[in-house]
Amino acid sequence: MPDDATGDLRGLDGEGAIRVLIADDQALFRRGLHVVLDTEDGIEVVAEAENGEEAVERARELAPDVVLMDVRMPRLDGIEATRRVRSEVPTTKIIMLTVSDEEDDLYEAIKAGANGYLLKEISVEEVAESVRAVMQGQSLLSPSMASKLLNEFNALVKRAEGKQQFDGPVLTNRELEVLRLVAKGMSNREIATELYISENTVKNHVRNILEKLHLHNRMEAVIYAVKERLLDLRDT
Repeated sequence: MPDDATGDLRGLDGEGAIRVLIADDQALFRRGLHVVLDTEDGIEVVAEAENGEEAVERARELAPDVVLMDVRMPRLDGIEATRRVRSEVPTTKIIMLTVSDEEDDLYEAIKAGANGYLLKEISVEEVAESVRAVMQGQSLLSPSMASKLLNEFNALVKRAEGKQQFDGPVLTNRELEVLRLVAKGMSNREIATELYISENTVKNHVRNILEKLHLHNRMEAVIYAVKERLLDLRDT
């Protein structure tokens, strides 16, 4: 997932601080992180944002090197904000810093272009180290999230190996449409709007897809679909 294998050594040699934007709806958390990061050598917090829309606006105005982005925020969630920042300011690195340990949030954040996904259980010192690491081209995952991701892949492989007697799922055209939109990281509500159907109908389609593929969640469905060439993420 790193954008540049050579990395960016800014802030590591004293020739320029790494400019950071903090986006979180909890004012106390933002302020505490701001104060501590400003004491770190080679790191400068240039702005704060209290919601996703403001995060996109500040990123557009300031072009920070790194955005620390919460997942759950009002007005615009962190995943959609990440997608927009990556589109409008592609040089900016984004680290999700969140309490959410949901696999779907992790997968959608990666799809949106996040360079890291860290849980707020880490120390402020580790946050500073992560900011420096992502500027060197590293991709970051909290250990618990990395384990979940590996477990999902391992389970998927085992199920694929054990389905030799199964001729393969037959998805309807509508189910394939829904699956492609799921792969884009869209919510049920967004899919319903896109396809002009009700949210309950989308839920039924997603349930049918998971049952047909013998899978447990949306992330597994997308991974399976790519592996079995039911869809190509380059087309999403």
